[in-house]
Amino acid sequence: MTMTFTSATAAHQRQWTTPPRWAVRTAKAAALTTVPSGLWRVAAALGIPVGFSGDNAMADVGFGSGFSLYMIALSVFAECLGLLSLGLVQRWGEVFPRWFPFIGGRRVPVSFAVTSAGLGSLALMYLTVSGALNWNTPDTMGGPEAPKGTAALVMGACYAPLLLWGPLLAVVTVAYAVRRRPRT
Repeated sequence: MTMTFTSATAAHQRQWTTPPRWAVRTAKAAALTTVPSGLWRVAAALGIPVGFSGDNAMADVGFGSGFSLYMIALSVFAECLGLLSLGLVQRWGEVFPRWFPFIGGRRVPVSFAVTSAGLGSLALMYLTVSGALNWNTPDTMGGPEAPKGTAALVMGACYAPLLLWGPLLAVVTVAYAVRRRPRT
């Protein structure tokens, strides 16, 4: 199904192809994978005890400290990156928003979107899989100051969805590439 819309100038008529529902749901799921870990980091940044002890920087996080601000900024950054997944199923992923300087209203090059999202997907899969494989080393969650019991389960449950982010983004990227390929 193809929908036509016209930008502010009548000369720039663009086509927008409606993505399949499964692709929209997959993009939304990809964007939501960052939420649990972000909420966990924000809770820790606000000073809520998350199970760390001893000299670990997470044991004594005080709101307003440099470390707490870093954790909040990291959460916001991850959420913004997660929301970019939605661009692969939204109009602004096919035509740059009008408020973008110089390129507003122009079509997003398919190669740019697919390359960016594809590399992002590969980077996410590498980071999350290597993080999962090293989760219980003595320098990380296997250390004596790391959370134990319920606190460890909560932290693990909050970070586990990140393992899905890369693969979900890859699926949506392929759907975008197929939908935007030139028609003959």
